[in-house]
Amino acid sequence: MALTKDQKILHGGSSDSTSLKIEPTLIDLPDLDSEIMKNEIFGPILPILTYSNFEELESIILRNRNPLALYIFSKNQEFINQVTQRIPFGGGCINNTLMHLVDSKLPFGGIGNSGMGSYHGKHGFLTFSHQKSIVKSSFWMDLKQKYPLYKESSLWLIRKFLH
Repeated sequence: MALTKDQKILHGGSSDSTSLKIEPTLIDLPDLDSEIMKNEIFGPILPILTYSNFEELESIILRNRNPLALYIFSKNQEFINQVTQRIPFGGGCINNTLMHLVDSKLPFGGIGNSGMGSYHGKHGFLTFSHQKSIVKSSFWMDLKQKYPLYKESSLWLIRKFLH
């Protein structure tokens, strides 16, 4: 893992390519333009970023849009509301991590580059199923309310070509 001069591994950092294992790793202040911050992280790597206000946090997150998960640790309800309402993300927790994954009643899935749709329980069934919408009209009764934009004088033409 290549780090810039300002980055520091606080814990871990070792990997073994033969066993395909990566040691849990904490990285202090990763460069936002580094590879580790440009790609979605699927491994035990936790970049630690700091910010002073919501706008600064939003700017950091929006550099790489639509995280798969977002975890907020705060007692400030105004801040929690800002994050959950203004930041797009797949799923998340407040003052916890990963718990949104274990409840099969909650949908899980990403948006944009993190994936489309949701899965888990009923949500997975609906995501991976195709529901076909079909409207069947009969020929015996054709109400004018079915064509609200047309005048009565135009309905004969519509009915001629639809039936």
